[in-house]
Amino acid sequence: MLKLKRILLIAPPEMNRSPAFERAEALARAAGALLHIVAFDYVQALAVAGLFDPNAMAQAREGYLQVHRQWLEQQARFQRSARLPVSTEVVWARTTPAHVLEYINDFHADLVIKDMHYVPALERAFHRPLDWVLLRDCPAHLHLVSENAKPVPAKILAAVDLSHLEELTQGINDRILNLATTLAGATEATLHLLNVCNWSVLGDAAMSVPTLSLDHSLCEAITDTQQEAFDALAERYGIGKPRRHQLTGIPHKVIELFARQNAFDMLVLGSAYHRDVDGSVGSTVETLTNRAPCSLMIVKPTSGFD
Repeated sequence: MLKLKRILLIAPPEMNRSPAFERAEALARAAGALLHIVAFDYVQALAVAGLFDPNAMAQAREGYLQVHRQWLEQQARFQRSARLPVSTEVVWARTTPAHVLEYINDFHADLVIKDMHYVPALERAFHRPLDWVLLRDCPAHLHLVSENAKPVPAKILAAVDLSHLEELTQGINDRILNLATTLAGATEATLHLLNVCNWSVLGDAAMSVPTLSLDHSLCEAITDTQQEAFDALAERYGIGKPRRHQLTGIPHKVIELFARQNAFDMLVLGSAYHRDVDGSVGSTVETLTNRAPCSLMIVKPTSGFD
């Protein structure tokens, strides 16, 4: 079973205790992990003022950062009294993908947690939101916490993809179940397993097609193969039959609807094992990032810190 040792919380710069705070502290406590909280803070007015009086700006900036440091320390103090190892840092920098990824790489986290941010489609057309960049480039597992999240998840849904051979996906389904069972065991949450089985890959093609458009005998063979793989996964991780779900349809639509109808607190799924030519990590996980009814736990095929 996976052991979470180092959890990194990317705190919002506004000095407010967001749902990600509660979730990060709860998971760190349940897993017995070190929690490090970092906030990126940058005030454009202070930076501009520094062009005219660098010394005065340096003093003003330090005073401003000290207020933020003290606020973060107040959030960590109670957790330390409960014997949870917590450290904090405020970084004078914009919350850009480059700054965040550099910090993540230096910290060597097992899990990165931040608040989920909805980004309108028009804005996404002009630039990649930070959440999407982290989906693609974050070397650690990524937990995006929804605004209505409870501190401790009670129901977890692990969504696997059996339309590709496991060896081609670098064991992503096992990694999903490994992390999901670790979290469920630590938080005493109920774990369910879902596979959307109406899509498959033909030959060496990098795209999926609906199995209903295939020859009937081939469709049956694919369905039987996926069922066997699904049952084997569930058995391996001790997931009983009442908590196994095989559904059909377009993956992101089925997953979103099922998670919403059954009031799951956390959805665990893997980022795609291949990237499209534009660098995206796959439509299912990216679509769910903007539409998920609950918090997302994104499992990476490989981690630089394994």
